[in-house]
Amino acid sequence: MDLGLRDKVAIITGSSRGLGLASAKALAAEGCRVTLSGRTEATLHAAAREVASVAGGDDRVLAVRADLTQEEGVQRVIDDTVDRFGGLDVLVNCVALARGGGLLETADAEWQAAFDHTLLPAVRASRLAVPHMTRRGGGSIIIIASIFGREAGGRMTYNAVKAAEISLAKSLAQQLAPSNIRVNSVSPGSFLFEGGSWWKRQQENPTAIAEYVKRELPFGRFGRADELGDVVTFLASSRASWISGTSIVVDGCQSRSF
Repeated sequence: MDLGLRDKVAIITGSSRGLGLASAKALAAEGCRVTLSGRTEATLHAAAREVASVAGGDDRVLAVRADLTQEEGVQRVIDDTVDRFGGLDVLVNCVALARGGGLLETADAEWQAAFDHTLLPAVRASRLAVPHMTRRGGGSIIIIASIFGREAGGRMTYNAVKAAEISLAKSLAQQLAPSNIRVNSVSPGSFLFEGGSWWKRQQENPTAIAEYVKRELPFGRFGRADELGDVVTFLASSRASWISGTSIVVDGCQSRSF
């Protein structure tokens, strides 16, 4: 199936590893020119080499080192992309971080950091992307949320910011439809990739993680990052032209909500 993505321009934030990197590789494999972003230069450029290997050349991939918790970092990613590729068609917001514990143990600074690292980068990047997409006749914005933005589970701060992202995507979809810009969130369940939180827990306590998989994951395994990347790529494409304002759950039947 031709997804119609050849030579479209895509930005994937938080794309030096994991779900962001998998999304970048999937989009590049369909012909997109891709911008990666991250804060650590070594891992970012290693990711860019991976993406270039499926994109058909280094000239189709841009790596921008930037701190997306800062307005100027988001601006740099957008500006460098437009300068290099001439426009913008797809934005995948994949930056996330949340710390803290229960209500009494979690300080205001940890709450603020959760929003600064997760929700605000998506707001700022979307706001900056829209004028460029409008000039090209439309586009697609995708926010990587979580099943724990839809139901209880996981860290409290993470739940709150992921629920906010799902709500943001719905609101933006309604606002931006007249400009032919589609907005969706994707809600992953538990995915395993090197360096990720589940991978670290598995290294620390393989027995406990094996019990978790048996208890919580009906297919008896974690999701693979490429399985998420494929969904993101479809949503970015013209084949998903009538999908906007929804949250696509990609969790192997892990979640309990309807």
